[in-house]
Amino acid sequence: MSTYAIGDIQGCLDPLLRLLDKIDFDPSHDRLWIAGDLVNRGPSSLATLRYLYSLGNAVTAVLGNHDLHFIAVAYGHKRKGSFDTLDQLLKANDCEELIHWLRHCKLLHSDPTLGYTMVHAGIPPIWDLEQATAHAREVEAVLQSDYINDFLAEMYGNKPCQWKNKLIGNARLRLITNYFTRMRFCDADGLLDLDNKTAVSSGEFLPWFDHPQHACRKERIVFGHWAALEGQAAADNVIALDTGCVWGGCLTALRLEDGKLFRTRCKKN
Repeated sequence: MSTYAIGDIQGCLDPLLRLLDKIDFDPSHDRLWIAGDLVNRGPSSLATLRYLYSLGNAVTAVLGNHDLHFIAVAYGHKRKGSFDTLDQLLKANDCEELIHWLRHCKLLHSDPTLGYTMVHAGIPPIWDLEQATAHAREVEAVLQSDYINDFLAEMYGNKPCQWKNKLIGNARLRLITNYFTRMRFCDADGLLDLDNKTAVSSGEFLPWFDHPQHACRKERIVFGHWAALEGQAAADNVIALDTGCVWGGCLTALRLEDGKLFRTRCKKN
């Protein structure tokens, strides 16, 4: 049995299938970790989601910002953007079933046996793994509850932008969600810079994994979200898996048991 962590698919089913063929993936004994952004921007969001859903327990996925955006659009709390490719998915007769599956995906997945933790965007330097897991569970619980509409209606926004334990309600949930699904740069105290989407640091704002006193410094973390890094994170124990498939780059898989990388080229959509 092998476990493969794969970066942002974003509805690009053909590169995914080619990559799985390359690694001889067998869902009867192998496992896939998907680092969020399963859908949107690519040409085959519906088919991608149906395929991953069909693999059952062979797949463990964390939610990315595009996945949450899809759910918010489906629930009527956000209009589609001009670059969204969600029409087929929203009109599908199994859309509700697929959303139910996504709502029960995590924001953070950790496997002590393999020694890896997976998130979509990152973990702020102020949280250790126990704290990060607990905060992820707060949002997961709301997504799976009858209060999902209240959360989705208030999910969007850049404020608050720094963690305080006294935060409550939707402001607290929004910031937790932004850390796990949108973060790239922050300062050592977890103050977010959500405007910079490049790979170049500015002042006190460093890539979330570059802070020397990061509370998860000893954890091995796989993440997606940041195509501008081109798969290169400047930290030995942090692996960037978003290699820009939807933009014509590659789709990347990391075999967790031995750290071997596999890639397949993608066409620009």
